[in-house]
Amino acid sequence: MIKLVRTNSENDDFINLVKQLDAYLKITDGDEHDFYNQFNSIDVIRHVIVAYLKDKPVGCGAFKKHDDNAVEIKRMYTIADARGLGVATEILKELENWTKELGFASCILETGIRQIESVQFYKKNSYKVIANYGQYIGVENSVCFKKIVENEKG
Repeated sequence: MIKLVRTNSENDDFINLVKQLDAYLKITDGDEHDFYNQFNSIDVIRHVIVAYLKDKPVGCGAFKKHDDNAVEIKRMYTIADARGLGVATEILKELENWTKELGFASCILETGIRQIESVQFYKKNSYKVIANYGQYIGVENSVCFKKIVENEKG
């Protein structure tokens, strides 16, 4: 059974999982890793989910405020041994629930087109491709997504 814990970016299990994620992304992002990595600092993240299987941390995800209506999903990762067990889906659902509880209407995110599994995962979870936003505008290897989790404000 997957156990989800709401925490923050100071959580040691989250920090260790992010180190594993960064090592993975350094390989898949190649020459562009430094560009992407500058937007992934965890010190600005206050909302974190860590997933556990048999008391072992196996996955994480987080979000930070993007604007008054949206949060940006960040640092989604599942260790290789736990992939295919629904860990990432459970984390994402909990992040979406937390988003709604805080009064935000939607979740946005960016992933790389080389992260084929990630792109498929977000599509499977009802995220729609949107125009690249912010620092990702004009970045060919980025794909951005959005999902409405409740009625937009205003």
